[in-house]
Amino acid sequence: MNILFIGDIVGKIGRKAVGRILPKLKKDKGIDFVIANAENAAHGSGMTVKTVEELLSYGVDFITSGDHAYKRLKQIEIFDKYPVIAPANFSRAPISAGYKLIKIKNKNILIINLIGRVFMKTPFECPFYKLDEILANFPLPSKNLSAIIVDMHAEATSEKVCFGYYADKRVSAVLGTHTHIMTADHKITKNSTAYITDVGMTGMADGSLGLEKEDLIKSYLDNIKRTHIILETGKAIFNAVLINIDEKSGKALKIKPITKFIEIKN
Repeated sequence: MNILFIGDIVGKIGRKAVGRILPKLKKDKGIDFVIANAENAAHGSGMTVKTVEELLSYGVDFITSGDHAYKRLKQIEIFDKYPVIAPANFSRAPISAGYKLIKIKNKNILIINLIGRVFMKTPFECPFYKLDEILANFPLPSKNLSAIIVDMHAEATSEKVCFGYYADKRVSAVLGTHTHIMTADHKITKNSTAYITDVGMTGMADGSLGLEKEDLIKSYLDNIKRTHIILETGKAIFNAVLINIDEKSGKALKIKPITKFIEIKN
């Protein structure tokens, strides 16, 4: 089973990059299922029905999120109507989503979304304990479960690394998101779990984490906060990882980082 996970999609330019790259990539790589973190899809903050539907139309099958999951509460219906989840360890979250069992070609895949606590402003519940709570009902290996994919949305590298070791062997993959820079530590552990500290992002390439760089540089120089700008055209980057998983054991066999660049003109 080949599963593609796309790093944080930022704004319209990120969505368009997915639309231009994903269809051919799915065909060329024989991809069975596509997961994307889209918590920044609606102009860099949150998701809307429109942005979710757009990504699904391009071939994304499932969407995870992060600390911006509830930035657009008027759009909260997306969690009920679409294959979208928010982190399971949000304290007093308005919804109970956080993991979902999905069927692919008669195979069951569990997708879990968690969020870290280090350097995060909101007092989230412990992602380590929340993982234990969820996995109590979904052990691997299992004849009824072919894979468990975890999106660990966190700021601190150390927290992600430790979480990866904590989840090792019990899940098929731990994929870090949030920091928007792809790390070079992708691996298959000795216990056959795929891991990467951060998948990276899909959005504006010639900026800072998907944002227009000029005003950000000015803010560093004069310490005056400015409105973040996301350009809608220009050079875009597409970051993802492709994971090959043994359907019988739930063990990861390969993990391959994918980075592509494309010019978005409209």
